[in-house]
Amino acid sequence: MTGPEKETQTLLTVEEQVGVRKRRQVTGTVRASTFSHEREQAVEADLSMETLEVERVPIGRFVDAPIPRRQDGDTTVISVIEEVATVEVRLKLVGEVRITRRTASGKRPDHVTLRRQEVVIEQRPSLDTPAT
Repeated sequence: MTGPEKETQTLLTVEEQVGVRKRRQVTGTVRASTFSHEREQAVEADLSMETLEVERVPIGRFVDAPIPRRQDGDTTVISVIEEVATVEVRLKLVGEVRITRRTASGKRPDHVTLRRQEVVIEQRPSLDTPAT
């Protein structure tokens, strides 16, 4: 084969193939930390405060019935009562009753009625039974 009529033939002798794979690999570590910072700040708020004042007032007077709770302005009045016995009850020994048991034994004649029962059984032959 000479001249411009050359024929080119190509023969494939080697072919390469590529495969892609993934794998895990630790390349370093990460550390996360949190920090809290404190600071003071002045604030204003409307506040109200109530205080209670307790006053005990001795009265020492007798009443006919318990007095209910009452309101005297901002003061609540609660009556404290106590039962007091005005009549004294005591026991007085007036007398005694004495009972004594005495037993006496001896013979004494007496008449009593005695009863006695008796059972009488009578056997009679039946009418169907021949007499012997």
